[in-house]
Amino acid sequence: MVNRKELNPDASPEAAFGARLRSSREARGWKQDELAEQLGYTGRHISAVETGRKPPTLRFSRGLDVAFGVEGTSESFERVWREIRHGSLMEGFPEYVGYEARAVEIRLYEIGIIPGLIQTPDYARVLANGAVQRGSITPEQADERVSFLAERQAALAHPKPPMMLLVMDESCFRRQVGGPEVMGPQLDRLVEFAELPNTMLQIATYDIGERRPFNLPVNLLTLSDRSVVSYVESQTQGHLDRELTSVLPLLTAYHQLQAVSTSQAESIAMLRELRKGTP
Repeated sequence: MVNRKELNPDASPEAAFGARLRSSREARGWKQDELAEQLGYTGRHISAVETGRKPPTLRFSRGLDVAFGVEGTSESFERVWREIRHGSLMEGFPEYVGYEARAVEIRLYEIGIIPGLIQTPDYARVLANGAVQRGSITPEQADERVSFLAERQAALAHPKPPMMLLVMDESCFRRQVGGPEVMGPQLDRLVEFAELPNTMLQIATYDIGERRPFNLPVNLLTLSDRSVVSYVESQTQGHLDRELTSVLPLLTAYHQLQAVSTSQAESIAMLRELRKGTP
């Protein structure tokens, strides 16, 4: 083939994206112009992405998912694009988010901070800025984290939202983030969340002691086929798991956690009492 540039997928994440795009296109016998016509781009644009001269965009990646029939799967180009864009996120998390948007039930357990899906923009911004001050991420990555979180929250705001069950360790709201002016609206957001028809909020209070089954945050997703996906983070890495034998014990432990946590009514009362002390 004339002017065919050899690709090196190991050169960069963008190069790997381009190499996979070329492989998928050629596997279907499509020329660059034929794929471009489906996507509303030019053949020159397809060539530039394949050779790494132009980075992929979200719109472009989603178009590829439609063209290749991989929307919402672990093979989606959008998932790869998010991994490129949010390179500061932990391993497994971008893939987890793809499942999160399709879940029919979401079970969360968090320690120390309010879970991302329930964070206000100001609360999320303070956490991101704190990471910048510690030197763990750049200001640009902080902006991406905040916008990425907004995208996750928006993806769940549809006519048939998933059932969301949240158990928070008491440390989540006892720990002041951003001061009273940030914590006050955040506490209001938690109460509003608990009052929705598709949610349940419970607090794992300090006095449950050794009965608390988790020492790390845990995310559990139930998909439409009733399969369950888990995602667990340590300080340095995340782990996505779809194996039933390892996910089911986490689900059992989550039920045990709910049994020793406060009721939703008691949890709301605790939050409202704490809210009285904020402006």
